[in-house]
Amino acid sequence: MSTNTSVEQRLLAVETAIAELQKQLADSQSVNWLQQITGSFKDEPAFEEVLAYGQAIRQADHSHADTQEQ
Repeated sequence: MSTNTSVEQRLLAVETAIAELQKQLADSQSVNWLQQITGSFKDEPAFEEVLAYGQAIRQADHSHADTQEQ
């Protein structure tokens, strides 16, 4: 019967691990990832530069779309 005991112990270990993973997954889904990173780049000098590049790209795309409509 040692084989059955071993299988039962292994099954219990797997069930315990699954329960822990399910708990971790439920906990992580309750936290909004955007709230976790909001403000994390506020003191980073390069961040302002990245924002400026993004704005320039959007303006260029908007200007390009306007010229195609005419």
